[in-house]
Amino acid sequence: MVAGLSLPRIVRVGRGAVEELGDVVAGLGLSRPLLVTDAFLVGTGAAERVTATLVRAGLSPRLFSGTVPDPTTDSLTAGLEALHGHRADSVIGFGGGSPMDSAKALALLGVQGGRMRDYKAPRVNHGPALPVIAVPTTAGSGSEATQVTVITDSGTDEKMLCLGPAFQPVAAVVDADLTLSMPPRLTADTGVDALTHAVEAYVSRKANAFSDGLALTAIATIGRHLRRVYADGSDAAAREAMMLAATQAGMAFSNSSVALVHGMSRPIGAHFHVAHGLSNAMLFPAVTAFSVAAAPGRYADCARALGAASATDAEGAAAAKLVDALHELCHDLAVPTPRAHGIDPAAWARLTPLMAEQALGSGSPANNPVVPTAEQIQELYARIYA
Repeated sequence: MVAGLSLPRIVRVGRGAVEELGDVVAGLGLSRPLLVTDAFLVGTGAAERVTATLVRAGLSPRLFSGTVPDPTTDSLTAGLEALHGHRADSVIGFGGGSPMDSAKALALLGVQGGRMRDYKAPRVNHGPALPVIAVPTTAGSGSEATQVTVITDSGTDEKMLCLGPAFQPVAAVVDADLTLSMPPRLTADTGVDALTHAVEAYVSRKANAFSDGLALTAIATIGRHLRRVYADGSDAAAREAMMLAATQAGMAFSNSSVALVHGMSRPIGAHFHVAHGLSNAMLFPAVTAFSVAAAPGRYADCARALGAASATDAEGAAAAKLVDALHELCHDLAVPTPRAHGIDPAAWARLTPLMAEQALGSGSPANNPVVPTAEQIQELYARIYA
């Protein structure tokens, strides 16, 4: 099998790397970036510090802070106005997955126009698009290293998966110092998101030797550090390890794929406004239990990398230990069920058929070791609710 690989051209990794952002942008021959971020990072002063870094490098940046969690097609409108008004030649996504995904969408729409729906999977988007430089502030989405963006259609509440090299950042600046202020809940949710990326990349039907190595390394790193950083957010070494693992997991799934967890997670986020990492965590143990029998060797490798099984465990036993370990991890990280999170049972039941349809429509479940039917997806939604 020939694997088509896509990676950022430039990656700067390490504490303090954000101070080199201006040099990275200037080195690409760019001068008028639109800095896409959110109100929170403006409020902390982080966006102002990044803007100053760009100005010191001789650039002419403009700040756009109107991104929203789980970006929507409506939320892109003001961003496009800012992009065109500034005559931007590049877009910097500064924040968690939402600002980075917004930046990717704006970079494409700013050149090609049209509606975001025109670009959703299964279409593969090759461009043209403005160059994107990604600067993550959470250790989870991996969007700084992926050719993927997710935008919710404001008219239908469908979380649209959009794919292709047009969304691949040309550069990523990965600085763990930007994550030191993350609260425990966000630390947990983004950490499980990264772990889901790595496991799904490894068990995916599109897995390859390149993505496999990155996925297993990320799983091992997250296994050693996620509980540690959840307990003590000031642990700089653990923060740095998680940041690198999230980027590696992003590279892994971008060059393989995600699978059923992500396919089912997106509709939960769209309809019930649950943070993406948290909806992944709600699903992860049950979906893994549903899938292990079809790829016990692959799941066993994940269990050993996570530290949940030993080299002497048989494949089936090791795979079962992975399911147990995920249940324990979600318990230790206080992951709620949908019911405990406050989602109305009647609304959950009413929307389950639509969520199953949207999950299948995203294409991600087709990469799962067990390709589910709509009925099986509905059963899994029912199983995790309680």
